[in-house]
Amino acid sequence: MTQNTQCNEHKTSTQTVTYKNRLNSWVIARLLPDTQRQIIARFRSRSDADGHMQRLRQISPGDNFVVMFDCQADESLN
Repeated sequence: MTQNTQCNEHKTSTQTVTYKNRLNSWVIARLLPDTQRQIIARFRSRSDADGHMQRLRQISPGDNFVVMFDCQADESLN
């Protein structure tokens, strides 16, 4: 029987990252001027994101944060 000798490691690792991003679709974003946003963190559940956002608001009361569902999951973390 013949074996497949072509290496598909890059494709597999890319699929793993994409799958992981889809699991963490709830994001906390910092609202910036000119209707821009910066994603701060990703979470699997809305309640985890809400709890983390409460702490961020205590640490940085001058910043505006929002929890949202990011269905794209293509944006990289900053």
